[in-house]
Order: sequence, then C-alpha cells, then structure tokens
Amino acid sequence: MSASDTFVPLDISVLTVSDTRTRETDTSGEALVQLLGGAGHTLAARELVPDDIYQIRAVISRWIAEPEIQVILITGGTGFAGRDSTVEAVTPLFDKTVDGFGELFRQVSFDEIGTSTIQSRATAGLANRTLMFCLPGSTGACKTGWGIIESQLDARHKPCNFVGQLV
Repeated sequence: MSASDTFVPLDISVLTVSDTRTRETDTSGEALVQLLGGAGHTLAARELVPDDIYQIRAVISRWIAEPEIQVILITGGTGFAGRDSTVEAVTPLFDKTVDGFGELFRQVSFDEIGTSTIQSRATAGLANRTLMFCLPGSTGACKTGWGIIESQLDARHKPCNFVGQLV
C-alpha cells in the first residue's frame, strides 16, 4: 500500500477573527473544530483575535513558523466591511496562492446566498509549507468551505490533493 492509499491525519489550527465573538459564542470556529476532527485530523491550536491586521498576522506568523502545524483555517474578516482585514493580513505571507479555492467557494456559495457571494473574499495560499484557508465568519460559510477543503486534505483523493505539499 503506497502512502497515497493511506489517510494521513494533519495538524490543523483554527483562528477566528471577530470583534464581537467570544470563545463561548464562536459557532464558526467550533464548527471547523468539529469538522476537522470528524474527518480524522488533529486540532493543533485554536485562537480568537479581533479584526486587526497586526494581531491576525502575529498569530498566523507564529503558526506558519511551527513545523508541526500543517494547515490553518481562518474564519471571519473576509467580507467587504471596513473592519474586515483578514485578507490584507494574510495574503502578504503567502508564498503561493490557491486561486481556485476562492473561485470555487464563490461558485458553490452562489447556490446558497445568490449574488451576495461577490462580496466574499475567501482565499487560500501556502506559506512555509503551511496551507491556509480564509473563510467567511458565518457558520454556514465555514461548512461550505469545509465541503471544498476536506477532500484536498486527504492523501487518498485523486487525481491530486495538498497532502504531499504539507508532510
């Protein structure tokens, strides 16, 4: 059996970006924790920060410097409102972007929220062999995003997946 025929559990961190949520009211972060665990992955770390470019970047920079963290899921701060700054905080850290993720996310979410999806700035990229996905802050959007992400974090998925880039 080759490595590509075997599930490889990944160490995934979850960051919630919000000015209003607390750990107790963070339904989106909690949904991501439950989804990644249900898929067989391990929660490496979880934090919540306000929508501030430098606080977001500080957590992400620390996590991408830790070799044991392979994936970072970020929820919140990807909209078009004035305080939404996740994309600005994270994209300068990317070594490569995963352009198809944002495109596919908006395509899939069109069926759920219609043309409002054009205001989503969901994005993804790779930094220091750490894969990052920036998702909107709603629990529904996180579930939609995970529906796209999950198979790409499974070494058994063909014809390609991200696991070989991360381990």
